[in-house]
Amino acid sequence: MTVSRRKALAIIGGGSVLAAGSGAGAFLATRTPTEALKPWALAGTYDELRRRALSYAILAPNPHNLQPWLVDLSQEGRITLFVDTAKDLPETDPFDRQITIGLGCFLEILRMAAAQDGYRADITPFPEGYDDLTLDARPVATVDMIRDASVVRDTLFTHVLMRSSLKASYDTAQPVSSKTLDHLKSVVDPAIFVGSNNQTELRNGLRDLTYAAMETELTTPAPYKESVDLFRIGKAEINANPDGLELGGPMIDTMAKLGLFSRKIAMDPDHFTYQMAIEGTLAPFRAAMAHIWLVTEGNTRLDQLAAGRAYVRINLAATAQGVGIHPHSQALQEYPEMRSLYAQAHDLLAPEGGRVQMLAALGYADPVSKTPRWPIEAKILES
Repeated sequence: MTVSRRKALAIIGGGSVLAAGSGAGAFLATRTPTEALKPWALAGTYDELRRRALSYAILAPNPHNLQPWLVDLSQEGRITLFVDTAKDLPETDPFDRQITIGLGCFLEILRMAAAQDGYRADITPFPEGYDDLTLDARPVATVDMIRDASVVRDTLFTHVLMRSSLKASYDTAQPVSSKTLDHLKSVVDPAIFVGSNNQTELRNGLRDLTYAAMETELTTPAPYKESVDLFRIGKAEINANPDGLELGGPMIDTMAKLGLFSRKIAMDPDHFTYQMAIEGTLAPFRAAMAHIWLVTEGNTRLDQLAAGRAYVRINLAATAQGVGIHPHSQALQEYPEMRSLYAQAHDLLAPEGGRVQMLAALGYADPVSKTPRWPIEAKILES
């Protein structure tokens, strides 16, 4: 069946083709990947302390939703964290910097969850050392859970189950106040520099920079294919493999059912669906109402873990304030086609030196659905 762009838009807008058939309403109403979303409902329900803490930590933000964490629970009272080396991003993250930041997010939520139960999480990063160029089979961290009556519960923890990366175009009529930005910066360890901006001139410059970086990623074959290979298209694929880049909901499932969207189509620049998808992906970069960024003095694995711990705290603080946040960090990536934009980003955001680790957009928009997750049982090596 050949479907024109105009007819496709009608289908997408109203589900008209499916509505003509029996069971169409049920199809459109049941596109939620409930199996892949169960870990959100199960968080905090485990009797054993470490599993309870891990059930929150697996909800941490991470690049391309790869959930690269693996844990060993064979030593009593200890969690040993490893990286799943099969989850790397060799094109867009050739030195595993972003993966390490995601592991830092994981560790910070783990620490918060332990504190809720009155335990101190003593984190020893890279106890057997590390390689600056690649993550390997050595542990990323050991975490010893120690009962401590003096431990302080972190108020940000109450927002873990509401947290998201708000991948949407923000309301350009609703500014993000300087007071809000100052609050977000206040939740981070002073050892990490946090910059922010909501002023028009710099904001527009950062919109242009992040747009150009995203456009570069979408039009550079190898980095783009890396993302397309991680597409999970429709409910069945998401439930079967709840990591990667989920593309779900009635519209996507309808398009996939009609042959209007697939990984093959996503790689075809002449296909109108590809063109529509590119336009939709780029649109939020023009709607950022403020930006926030993290700069570390160096770029060691320890710096990267610290940046992740800082970023998730900002994410949770933004959630508490009702502000959407989404990483727009493509210009910080280390592959040849991004080199010029990488230099521009550092000239603009770290003129006195240092490594910009994260750059995120802020604004207000309707909430988005939760991101699928593997259950903790899929991430335990030994227990």
